[in-house]
Amino acid sequence: MCLSAASLNSGSNGNCYYIERANDAVLIDAGISCKEVEKRMARLGLSPKKIRAVFITHEHTDHIYGLSSFLKKYPVPVFITPDTLKYGIDVPAHLVHSFKSHSAIIIGELSIIAFPKLHDAVDPFSFIVTCSNVTVGVFTDIGFACSNVIHYFRQCNAAFLETNYDTEMLQNGRYPVVLKKRISGGKGHLSNTQALDFFITYKPSFMTHLFLSHLSHNNNRPAIVEALFNTHADGVKIIVASRFKETDLHAIQSTQTERRVIYYRQTDVKQLSLAFT
Repeated sequence: MCLSAASLNSGSNGNCYYIERANDAVLIDAGISCKEVEKRMARLGLSPKKIRAVFITHEHTDHIYGLSSFLKKYPVPVFITPDTLKYGIDVPAHLVHSFKSHSAIIIGELSIIAFPKLHDAVDPFSFIVTCSNVTVGVFTDIGFACSNVIHYFRQCNAAFLETNYDTEMLQNGRYPVVLKKRISGGKGHLSNTQALDFFITYKPSFMTHLFLSHLSHNNNRPAIVEALFNTHADGVKIIVASRFKETDLHAIQSTQTERRVIYYRQTDVKQLSLAFT
């Protein structure tokens, strides 16, 4: 049993992450146009018709820009909080689904759990996606690694982890002071070194893949952060998620012989019966 995962785009110009198991796939965020989703999935040999739902982390434009156009062509359920939905996000009412923190949503063979995080948005969440004993998590737009982020990261075989900025590049760059403080504050983004410390401290022994995500165009460089993490990878495959193109589709398999426990109450599971053509 395995999951497959790819970044379709990652950065302040748009974020969109794809996770699948067989005929069931979900998107985490839809920050690029429907046309770009189609083009990038086609280059990976994938069809958007496999997508069963979209999960929205928060209301910032780089996470919801392409949602409306995508839904016009592929009208799938959208999981989004009521507070996030209030911020002018165009989702037909019949496609809107809310969710509860730490409760599983079952879509086909996939189990998706949402958890709150620290970011300067109205109601920010992140997600893990699980099938059997394989889990992939999305950990971006995080100002500080709170207990929720730590708890779910330690369950992941693979993760999209924010490595937004190089500290010296940000401090010495042209951004105004207020923006520098917003980025590096407790509800902004993780720096390369903050993300590395988090990875080293909380990486589970069974993690196999790490996607370095949401890199700043002005305050980071892929070569810098890739070299930094490769030095400490300890057998984990390091992939830089680009702001210009999709990554390869990576198969994520369990390296364990025993099933891990995902922490949620069975009574919290929301079962969806979705019919698609």
